Amino acid sequence: MSNTENSRPAVSVIGLGPMGQAMVSALLAAGHPVTVWNRTASRADALVEQGAVRAPTAAAAVRASDLVLVSLTHYAAMYEILDTVGDDLGGKTVVNLSSDTPGVTREAARWLADRGASLLVGGIMVPAPLVATDASYVFYSGPQALMATHHDTLAVIGRPDYRGEDPALAQLWYQAQLDIFLTALSTFAHASALLASAGVTAKELVPYAAETMALATSMLEDSARRFDVGDHNDDGADVVMMGATADHIVGASREAGIDAGLPEAVKAQYDAAIASGMAGSGWTSLFEVIRRPRH
Repeated sequence: MSNTENSRPAVSVIGLGPMGQAMVSALLAAGHPVTVWNRTASRADALVEQGAVRAPTAAAAVRASDLVLVSLTHYAAMYEILDTVGDDLGGKTVVNLSSDTPGVTREAARWLADRGASLLVGGIMVPAPLVATDASYVFYSGPQALMATHHDTLAVIGRPDYRGEDPALAQLWYQAQLDIFLTALSTFAHASALLASAGVTAKELVPYAAETMALATSMLEDSARRFDVGDHNDDGADVVMMGATADHIVGASREAGIDAGLPEAVKAQYDAAIASGMAGSGWTSLFEVIRRPRH
């Protein structure tokens, strides 16, 4: 279906894992003509039943729409697929929603520009089942004019949160959020394993863990201020005291026979702060250790 037959812009989606499929379903439900392509063609079957058009090749998918969404494991997969497209990339806006490093992302912008295409970088901050719900939001970066052009279409999959022209910015925001998320989940898993060594269930820990996470949340605003201005005066949680606590968690983990890698990593940061002469500082001085590691 062409744009003249449908007032909503056409979209092509390359990569039909759970996230790609969720995006296609949302776009179809919003009335967008959608062309799809995936290396395993059968992944498009259910989407074709919903109204998507299955492209025989990646090049055909790119030709079908000015806006091409890419949802793959990493950027290397994008090169493998789009390198076969040739001149059909010219004039296209590629929105890569795959995860990778900032450096790789900037190189991808240059690679696409050399082929006449433009890159918008996206990071979807919800799992696939929450795409296109009120909870869904997506970090974007790249050319602001392109973001304005495609804002309404991209808003179908989640609230667009544009972070700036540098293509790496969305990737950095995405990784920063996942840094918090993954670390928090690992922390809960570790604490649960520690208690499990004494026969305590993870379910029993849940309300206490929630209280601790709420306490940590209440500390974020003041901690951010201290990070930003370099104010690391002792606030009752100095580096030596907190480092000793981390050391006790390491010891308890070893006694319990569970993996101690996570608390060891935390203890190493406090050790580094003390070695850097910040023994009398508050715990927020870890920011300086993390930002400027000693080699």
